[in-house]
Amino acid sequence: MQIAFSPCPNDTFVFHALAHGLIPGAPALDITFADIDITNNLAITPDGLDIMKISYAALPWVLDEYALLPCGGALGRGCGPLVLTKEGSTVEGPKALSGKRVAVPSERSTAYLLFRLWAAKHVPGGVGEIVVMPFDQIMPAVRDGHIDAGLVIHEARFTYPSYGLRKQVDLGNWWEEDTGLPIPLGAIIARRNLDLDAITDWIRASVEYAWKHPEASREYVLSHAQELSPDVAQSHIDLYVNDFTANLGDSGYAAIEALLGRAAQEGLVPSFDLAKLRLASTIR
Repeated sequence: MQIAFSPCPNDTFVFHALAHGLIPGAPALDITFADIDITNNLAITPDGLDIMKISYAALPWVLDEYALLPCGGALGRGCGPLVLTKEGSTVEGPKALSGKRVAVPSERSTAYLLFRLWAAKHVPGGVGEIVVMPFDQIMPAVRDGHIDAGLVIHEARFTYPSYGLRKQVDLGNWWEEDTGLPIPLGAIIARRNLDLDAITDWIRASVEYAWKHPEASREYVLSHAQELSPDVAQSHIDLYVNDFTANLGDSGYAAIEALLGRAAQEGLVPSFDLAKLRLASTIR
């Protein structure tokens, strides 16, 4: 079975047991490690894999072919994207972002969707040029002055001060204060013609195994996060792997419906039937 997810600590932690044949009855995996921008675009092509980690923001484009699974993804509180600028920069506060060049990790990322919803209310006249680049290149680009601001995700929450950067806004905090809901970040999807119940059970079992045997995945996690210290990798896991990873539940689905429903109303994503989010993904 083909699967694509990122080499980030939360994904390698979650999928370690499944990737290493530790889940009874699960098939062998053909794993592709890919940045979220790659999987967001891969999911809308004929070359899309059986199971993939994509942004929740990309779901409206893929729900005819893929079903959202109720486990394995990243959704939570206090884990949202950040807007960063260089220390000493004249870009200070939301209004100063007007007309500026901003780097984002993907035009169909949840981070960018949250940024657009936030900017529509807080940046007069809107930002200027949007530059898409791999998330690990954004902080160096801001530091080196190639762009005015960067929208960052993942472990950048912990490492941005070491690049001489400062936080302008925490979009997760804004979303939580505005809606009272957690932040939908990364979704796990599977082709609708597969046994979705079985895949859900295998992924959930892999999550449970990871929690019960945290030491088992440590070498695997660190081998794919070579630029991170063990402490930063663990902080990443602690932040992004939580109860929603095992089961989205009612509040998880409510957050997803709120994000994509609001985005569709604003014309930021295609309109779609919100019922498709739960059509093949029951809360079990």
